[in-house]
Amino acid sequence: MADLAELLRLEGVSAGYGEAVVLDGIDLTLGAGDSLALLGRNGVGKTTLLATLMGFTRLRGGRLLWQGQDLARTPPHRRAQGGIGWVPQERWVFPSLTVEEHLSAVARPGPWDITGVYRIFPRLAERRRNFGNQLSGGEQQMLAIARALMVNPSLLLLDEPMEGLAPIIVQELQRVIAGLIADSGMAVIVVEQHARLALGMTRQAVVLDRGRVVHRSDSATLLADAARLDQLVTVRQG
Repeated sequence: MADLAELLRLEGVSAGYGEAVVLDGIDLTLGAGDSLALLGRNGVGKTTLLATLMGFTRLRGGRLLWQGQDLARTPPHRRAQGGIGWVPQERWVFPSLTVEEHLSAVARPGPWDITGVYRIFPRLAERRRNFGNQLSGGEQQMLAIARALMVNPSLLLLDEPMEGLAPIIVQELQRVIAGLIADSGMAVIVVEQHARLALGMTRQAVVLDRGRVVHRSDSATLLADAARLDQLVTVRQG
């Protein structure tokens, strides 16, 4: 594959919450339209890395560049407006807004509109007048992804999109996310405990441990090395 134009670069990024440092010297690059599986055991800094990209942590050192511009002083809403879409692990669906209100409230010009997100999530079209607290967990996750797409991002951050969902919903979301990675032209970072699932959809893989990058490769290579993958992501006993 030809080299992709650089979209995101982290240079020696250290970050955390208050005085606690969670990420320690992270280097990472991502090209326009590229895809990355961000893997590791629980508590190693994966969610913190996505939160740092969105501006929700304290940056303690290093540089975070978006399309060549330093993001250190850019607030989260400006990062979203600048093309970073985020689907948080908690989904953040509002109980008093309908599905359609969730989508229209954040809509920005671009190829993704309500018709487009209803096409990939027909269940949301059926539930367009339902409130957030009337949706199942799977429907809320669909809504969270659809809402992020309405921002028309250049980079989509997905934090544990399959967590706690029924297998049939996981299969549907896997199909949608794989389609976005293959066809949308967006760059995508997927944080996922189902490592093989994430590797099967993405081009690059990075594994974190204790806030540091301990492995980087293309996804296919790591997926083919079962022993190495298990060593990197399986929870240690004792």
